[in-house]
Amino acid sequence: MPLAKPNAPGIAPLSGRDESADEGKNGRQIFCNLPRFHCLRYIISEMASFPIERVRSSFPALHDGFIFFDNAAGAQSPKLVLDTVADHLLNRNVQRGGRYPRSQEVDAAIDRARASVALLVNARTPDEISFGMNATSFMRLISLAIGQSLKDRREIIVTDLDHEANIAVWLALERDGAKILWWNFRDDGRLHPEDLEKLLSPRTRIVACTLASNAIGSIMDVARAARLAHAAGAEVFVDAVHYGPHGTIDVQALNCDYLVCSGYKIFSPHMGFLWGRLELLNALPTFREEFVPDTAPAKLEIGTYIYENVAGMDAAVSYLENLGKQIAPATTERRKALVAATEAIRDYEVQLSQAMLEELTKANATVYGIVEKDALRQRTPTLCFNLTGMPPAKVTAELAKRNIGVRDGHMYSPRLLRRFGLAKETGAVRASLVHYNTLEEVRRFGSALAEIQ
Repeated sequence: MPLAKPNAPGIAPLSGRDESADEGKNGRQIFCNLPRFHCLRYIISEMASFPIERVRSSFPALHDGFIFFDNAAGAQSPKLVLDTVADHLLNRNVQRGGRYPRSQEVDAAIDRARASVALLVNARTPDEISFGMNATSFMRLISLAIGQSLKDRREIIVTDLDHEANIAVWLALERDGAKILWWNFRDDGRLHPEDLEKLLSPRTRIVACTLASNAIGSIMDVARAARLAHAAGAEVFVDAVHYGPHGTIDVQALNCDYLVCSGYKIFSPHMGFLWGRLELLNALPTFREEFVPDTAPAKLEIGTYIYENVAGMDAAVSYLENLGKQIAPATTERRKALVAATEAIRDYEVQLSQAMLEELTKANATVYGIVEKDALRQRTPTLCFNLTGMPPAKVTAELAKRNIGVRDGHMYSPRLLRRFGLAKETGAVRASLVHYNTLEEVRRFGSALAEIQ
């Protein structure tokens, strides 16, 4: 398994120019040998226009000097979200479905949130969005329903790039007669759809894969995988939890069948949501109380979930929408504003990824996954690494002393780390950034690495 070593090819200075790039409009460099979704649109002047100071001023947690580089475990929330949650608890901390105004306000808040999240992922209708406690519970709910409807299609394809949650829920179906096939990532740290094609057959029921690895940040070409799976008559279940805060989600473009996210990775409090094609959700056999309609979203929203956090998710979408309107002031449509924000975030995070790779190269770190400069748009700014001769736990403890929060261990992806020859008991160090992080924080991170070695 090739690893990124110090001075590895593909780690170039921030000011470097790739001569293979063609000049696009406004000086933007377009790497034309990649699909549009993966094009590296990277220029310093455009990055400088990202309103990082205003972004940071929106997040109260960022004002004490601590560096949050553990965002893959959960991101911070903007003040708009915190105020919305507090307002809900103060003024309408009641159950839904009542005839009195405050209960009706809860119903209205959930309806607004459903419409907002539908816009965030480009659902066809808000009824395709279901709310719950977390993404894992939705993975289990859908897997149980799939397990009850295998029929002649008893093969389920999973990947070793995924978070264990999107593996274990499918492995559990083996007791119901399912056969598990493994779509393995290659030495470049990516899943290749042509490898999936070899696994597909008329017996395939569903392909479960990630949109981006929560451990090494690799982004998956779900749209291509979905075309192959659908051609074989199979469905596609996507874990978008890690990718959620890092770019545009468009379920219609991805052409998947189910997709789950965790709101607390997208700047809301703890909650999760499921998107699914309405006709498929309505056809699934699910547990429900007798008086609950056998249609989505009601049939999938089991029990009472955290309404105030759903209101917070609505506010998180509003935060992104407001950011998009600041970046593209002429934008009037909500979805277009969300796309403007999330595309700008992707562009800005390319700069963060490259800066992090530079600092890790200086520290003689071994980096796992994508490191090539012309492939940075195929990853999120989530980097797993190890320092020579220093246990991961020691690295994270030393960084914590310097007011930098990172994580060590297997990142809930022990199979992935095993492919890199790493024991799940020790694993690696993970630094995971989002759009409120800065180049100055990356520089401080690099200085801290130099101090502890």
